[in-house]
Amino acid sequence: PPTSVFSSSELVSGSGNRMHVLFCRSLSGFKSLFIRKVDPRKDAHSNVLSKKEEQNLYKIQFHNVKPECLDAYNELCEAVLPSIHANPEYPSELVGTWNTWYGEQDQAVHLWRYRGGYPALTEVMNKLKQNKEFMEYRKERGKMLLSRRNQLLLEFSFWNEPVPRPGPNIYELRSYQLRPGTMIEWGNYWARAIEIRQKNQEAVGGFFSQIGSLYTVHHLWAYKDLQSRDETRNAAWQQEGWDEVVYYTVPLIQHMESRIMIPMKSSPLK
Repeated sequence: PPTSVFSSSELVSGSGNRMHVLFCRSLSGFKSLFIRKVDPRKDAHSNVLSKKEEQNLYKIQFHNVKPECLDAYNELCEAVLPSIHANPEYPSELVGTWNTWYGEQDQAVHLWRYRGGYPALTEVMNKLKQNKEFMEYRKERGKMLLSRRNQLLLEFSFWNEPVPRPGPNIYELRSYQLRPGTMIEWGNYWARAIEIRQKNQEAVGGFFSQIGSLYTVHHLWAYKDLQSRDETRNAAWQQEGWDEVVYYTVPLIQHMESRIMIPMKSSPLK
């Protein structure tokens, strides 16, 4: 039977008034999948899908840099961000920091983790306001940017937590804008799919948005190079069940985007 983010007691038995059955086509012996009809007043997807015991909050930052300032921007980040990461007074960790290689050009992407959730984020923000080095960094950074945006994220319970890894690697950030109301369906399918994609250790982290652009999912992958990426992704199609996952998740997507990223020197994800 397919993996589900729900317990067996939550899956439809065929008689419940608040449940509906999605009869799926038969592919590779996969006969049917039962998805619970979500009542948003009782089943916030953040509660169903996230790692409650960890209480980790993530922030992803997208900085669009003036092309002529990219080298100076990278040097500025290398000089300041590692010191925040290493300071025990800040309950925050720099998970990874990259420049885009393919996709949106002249862009930097930073991923932070706050252990302790929103209180940890608030504590870090308040302390950074008193940090003269950081405030000077923000001032200088502002001169180099065309635009910036961020999102606050939670991690899917069925993905492994991102941990530092040796390099060299390239990273792919695949971002999906889902149709509102479909996040739990997405999680139900991917709880099964990640078992297939973990086999080559390419899966780094999976996240969904809480603040910023909503119903956004980010999947982060690591590969040796572009050829390795191509071979790994093609190999997934030879695994039983991958075709069904793709077939049933594509209709949930409104928009999707892929970035190939190169780690900065100070990135814990090399």
